Amino acid sequence: MASSSLLSLLAVDPRGVPWADLQVFPWVRALEACPQDAIHHAEGNVWIHTRMVLETLVAMPAFQALGADDQRAVYVACLMHDIAKPFTTRTEDDGRVTAKGHSRAGELLARRLLWELGAPFALRERVCGLIRYHQIPFYLIERDDAQRVAAEVSVAARCDLLALVAEADIRGRICADMPRIVDQIELFREFCRDEGCFSEPRKFASDHTRVVYFRSEGRQPDVEVWDDTRSEMVMMSGLPGAGKDTTMKERFGDWPVVSLDALRESMDVEPDENQGQVVQAAREKAKELLRRGERFVWNATNLNRQRRAPILSLAGDYGARIRIVYVESPAATLFAQNKAREASVPEKVIRRMTERWEVPLASEGHVVERLARDAE
Repeated sequence: MASSSLLSLLAVDPRGVPWADLQVFPWVRALEACPQDAIHHAEGNVWIHTRMVLETLVAMPAFQALGADDQRAVYVACLMHDIAKPFTTRTEDDGRVTAKGHSRAGELLARRLLWELGAPFALRERVCGLIRYHQIPFYLIERDDAQRVAAEVSVAARCDLLALVAEADIRGRICADMPRIVDQIELFREFCRDEGCFSEPRKFASDHTRVVYFRSEGRQPDVEVWDDTRSEMVMMSGLPGAGKDTTMKERFGDWPVVSLDALRESMDVEPDENQGQVVQAAREKAKELLRRGERFVWNATNLNRQRRAPILSLAGDYGARIRIVYVESPAATLFAQNKAREASVPEKVIRRMTERWEVPLASEGHVVERLARDAE
């Protein structure tokens, strides 16, 4: 489906939600067969709930007052907020129905589907942030680490829009605790206003303060951390064939490079084989450069936070300033570029990678650049 027709189908229609047209998506059709817990969702299956959420949303004055781009992001997030429930729903021994982890799983699934459908990068990432954190307003105010969580959420999603998604979610269902949750969402709004992260990311005393705040406990976002960095690591990030090597050569052509692809080739390890020895060799090479205080590039896919975190932590421990350069191409372009590479990665491996794909956020580095080309 071309980007233009996708956006036309997902556009907010003042005449009503085009329920029949949305059935072209397999992930929409899957929602109807997915049960929900009768206590929290007495209305029935996930598709009934999703319809109620969208009907509630489009009637809300706060939604109607949004600009077109914000409306579309919130609308698509509400449509896809429970997209992973068919894959995460379980019936427990006591008969209760749960869908643990569906928010994060939904973010990952939505990113892959919207990328394959050619959705614009900016829209897609706004939607993914709203999906990942759509339950946070329900209970943030009860958490001991509310300030930290609000700051984390704000770098990935606008909290004012997140509150709107959460309110439509709770009002678009039948449950006994709706009044309590609506109150919790209003408290979330007030808390984020007080923290200065309601309609924009949380501000920090400096970029270094932000990095240290998210890496360690006991820090305050408004108290500047002494910047003791003495070198710089650039971490490339992106799917195979996205254009990382080209970007790296253009931007950092004379820098030393720790390349997992080069190490794989020298060690005769295929991309779909165990990568443990390759990563270990790369870490040792990086440590040598860090000990000498040299700037360098870590060049690998670095596709999710779990994979990025150990390398970013290593660089931070050695006093390196961290720049993450994320590169993305449209799906068709990427697969074509990958095939043209001398050492191409099997398409099935790339598609498996997209199941664990998280775009870097400002919380991960001193500077995070996101270089994404949209489908034409």
